[in-house]
Amino acid sequence: MDLAVETHELTRDFGSFRAVDGIDLAVPAGSLYGFLGPNGAGKSTTIKCLTGLLKPSAGSMRILGIDPLADPVSVKRRVGVVPEDLALFDRLTAQETLTFIAQVHSLDAATARSRSSDLLEVMDLKTAGTTLVTDFSHGMRKKLSLAAALLPAPRLLFLDEPFEGIDAMASRQMKDLLLSFVGRGGTIFLTSHILEIVERLSTHIGVIANGRMVAQGTIAELHAGAGGGSTLEELFIGLVGGEARTPAALDWI
Repeated sequence: MDLAVETHELTRDFGSFRAVDGIDLAVPAGSLYGFLGPNGAGKSTTIKCLTGLLKPSAGSMRILGIDPLADPVSVKRRVGVVPEDLALFDRLTAQETLTFIAQVHSLDAATARSRSSDLLEVMDLKTAGTTLVTDFSHGMRKKLSLAAALLPAPRLLFLDEPFEGIDAMASRQMKDLLLSFVGRGGTIFLTSHILEIVERLSTHIGVIANGRMVAQGTIAELHAGAGGGSTLEELFIGLVGGEARTPAALDWI
């Protein structure tokens, strides 16, 4: 099986605190891999290591068959990233943002224009192409950040909470685009707390808790290991050591 992302004993420390504790990821090429965990489990730290924003304290990684520590530029040419904070320039327009990304990736002008036009159309941002990003809604920012990640035609996408805070229409547009990307052979590494979306989209799941991997495999494999009938939510709660509880009544509300 070809792996788009592979790690061995990946570890990241912050002083005496170990945020990621020796995890072994195996993300098949052409999959949509849902990376799940509670708040503070180490998901965003893992993505930052995989995308070159943080250097691991220990362990090894291969991204699309390349060691990102030995050849970071080759990896960055093949990867798109939508970080949780989106990392957009407020004083640029949508069109200027995509033009800048195209220049960073050395796309020729004709290709940049064509792809930018297509992405703004698909993301329903055509009429906002000359609007400054600072005036965008949260959902529009999410869609523009995804457009910027897709513009260079990457083989692998890292998406950190892409569905957080967006409306149903924007969510549907993004889901359709992501499924099309995977259908054409791309790979997606996705974190999200919206388990219904992850269950609907993902082919593979990895679960991290307290910095350690607690489960990894296809949806069917994880359900079989849990006895078959569980929803992803029930499976997730069981894996991370929690339990579903009815909140205590508050007499004052």
